[in-house]
Amino acid sequence: MFKSMREDIASVFDRDPAARNTFEVFTNYPGLHAVWFHRLSHWFWQHHLKWLARFISTVSRWLTGVEIHPGAKIGRRFFIDHGHGVVIGETAEIGDDCTIYHGVTLGGTSWKAGKRHPTLGQGVVIGAGAKVLGPLHIEDNVRIGSNAVVLKDIPEGATVVGIPGRIVAGGPEENQKRAEIAEKFGFDAYAVSMDNPDPVAQVIGQMLDHMHCIDTKVGDMCQAINQLGGDVCPKELPDIKIEDEAIKAAEEKAAKERHEELMAFDPKI
Repeated sequence: MFKSMREDIASVFDRDPAARNTFEVFTNYPGLHAVWFHRLSHWFWQHHLKWLARFISTVSRWLTGVEIHPGAKIGRRFFIDHGHGVVIGETAEIGDDCTIYHGVTLGGTSWKAGKRHPTLGQGVVIGAGAKVLGPLHIEDNVRIGSNAVVLKDIPEGATVVGIPGRIVAGGPEENQKRAEIAEKFGFDAYAVSMDNPDPVAQVIGQMLDHMHCIDTKVGDMCQAINQLGGDVCPKELPDIKIEDEAIKAAEEKAAKERHEELMAFDPKI
């Protein structure tokens, strides 16, 4: 039990930069207290002391603003940031290292007994106000945006936004390909995902996808030509100094603009 509490406290430092010391975390994080209350109530629930389990859950809701049914199954290092308004239903299952924010609901869409709440994999992050409803499966490392409403299963590594929730970024394989082609051509792969709100970053992401497609096709063509006896296409593409060239171009443009301004002021210059 104490080992689990130490893990919970350590997970707060990993995910909340506002955490300053252990005593502060231990005494001032209601989301952490709600998880500890739940572990106690869940133990009573498993041992068929269900009224007592529900009573502890109710006391926890009064004190923390977080409502977790004692029947819910929660993994290790689960972190509820801010906490208030979180609702987790009876048949919900949450994997290790998950993080949810205030106002999140893991709810059901049916009054029938049985599995009716979501199942979260490991490393899932759910933003403030999001709703995940029904006996869904949210796979590992999924990101759900604030105020999204998720009504269907989500594959591993995806990012979901909107009402109803839609996938705006693919799984780890797609993101890995984009990162690899970005590195190959000298780009910084940071923030080029398709779910980035920056339109410039979105365009760069599309360019990287297009370059990856062309690079793959050219590689296949070169391989076919070489098999026929040709000798084309070096094994590696030449390095492109995107950052250096961009800086040089910007400096040249600025120098030209300064020169034009001076010429307008004094043609003799």
